[in-house]
Amino acid sequence: MLTAAGILTGGWAAAGPASAVEGTAPPHERVLWGSVTIPPGRDGIVEASGPSGSALGFGSSLTLSAPAGAKVTAVPLTAAGYRGEVAADGRSAVYTATSAESPWRTGTFPFVLAVPADAVPGTRLGGCVLRLADAGGTERASGGCQVTVGLPSPVQSRPESGVPLGHRPAASGTAYPGAQVTVSDQDGNEACVDTAGADGVWSCAPGRDLPAGANRLQATATMNGVSASGEQIQITVGSPAPEQAPAAPAVPAR
Repeated sequence: MLTAAGILTGGWAAAGPASAVEGTAPPHERVLWGSVTIPPGRDGIVEASGPSGSALGFGSSLTLSAPAGAKVTAVPLTAAGYRGEVAADGRSAVYTATSAESPWRTGTFPFVLAVPADAVPGTRLGGCVLRLADAGGTERASGGCQVTVGLPSPVQSRPESGVPLGHRPAASGTAYPGAQVTVSDQDGNEACVDTAGADGVWSCAPGRDLPAGANRLQATATMNGVSASGEQIQITVGSPAPEQAPAAPAVPAR
């Protein structure tokens, strides 16, 4: 199943003035890229947008070389006029213009990247390269992208939705080992904090009473400058039990 963990978009900057010398290759156009974050063991989509420089025609191609440790797994473009192909080793993929009248001018061109399961959250994978070439193979534009290893979303298994709770309900679940997990209420107030152990398990309980009534709890994991939030849990916090007067002493029967 394809998981779009992040989208990277870029624009192709216009070329400089053409050379006045006949027969010389046109100047390269630059490609500007943003960034994409993909959790370990997941896939993410890198999308390249069309150029604004000189037009390229039939047979021109857009190639992505995968960053270190990652692989290209798919080229899911469905628009007519382009053919996508992934190298057998996953180190690169290419789109080739087959019939488009003005290729690369409209739409975006997605490449699916897979980040290895042992990648460390917060690190950046270098070596992601984009190259646009004409039908003769001459490079007309080039650039790169920044791929950051993200965090998987934490899972909160307690408390359960729809179950009446006390004013300090315990929360627990799983997250990436070593990640700090913060549980917040519907107003964004911190309820409790814990660090996921080597087995990924975390648990905590609020140090103050939560207000009575309907509320929501959400766990957010943070590690090495990257973060991810889990699903919100709908809860209902009960009202404090009313104080009861001490029972009257029993009257002996006559």
